[in-house]
Amino acid sequence: MKTILQINSSLFGEQGQSSKMANEFVTKLQARSDASKLLRHDLHATPLPHLDGQRFSAFTTPAAERSATQQAVVAESDALINELREADIIVLGMPLYNLGVPSTFKAYIDHVARAGETFRYTANGPQGLLEDKKVYVFAARGGIYEGTAMDTQSAYIRHIFGLMGIQDIEFIYAEGLSKGGDVAEKSLAAAQALIRQKAA
Repeated sequence: MKTILQINSSLFGEQGQSSKMANEFVTKLQARSDASKLLRHDLHATPLPHLDGQRFSAFTTPAAERSATQQAVVAESDALINELREADIIVLGMPLYNLGVPSTFKAYIDHVARAGETFRYTANGPQGLLEDKKVYVFAARGGIYEGTAMDTQSAYIRHIFGLMGIQDIEFIYAEGLSKGGDVAEKSLAAAQALIRQKAA
């Protein structure tokens, strides 16, 4: 059985274009095979706390010395990490906000990118501990940024998942959506064609 982990992060929830693309893709994946399990997070509806000193200290405190509060923080992080370990396919609904990832998604990453859990430090540098996973990123943008220096989002996603050992990452972009009219319609139509192709 394949496990799909879907993470949407649009501040418009299910009405966000990135969420709609990710939802459509997952629906088509599941229709292709009944032998799949879906794990799902809407980070706008149920956001994670942003990382602060207390939460970070919970991660670095030895297990036997953690307070009850610290144990709860680590248990929440561990559950998210176990979902990543279980997932065969990771689907991200990813809007572009201020040239980067949504802060809710960054908070998610700060709970799963943990030394000793999803990567480790070695004499030769960091080594990822998660492998054999495919990531699809459904990136909705108001402007047109793909392939430019202003698209810091795509590089960040490649680097942070690469740190954890996940290298197989594919982006499906819908750009120029704020321009409206034919520009937005053609961009969404092209993205939807790719969704059908990738889910086939």
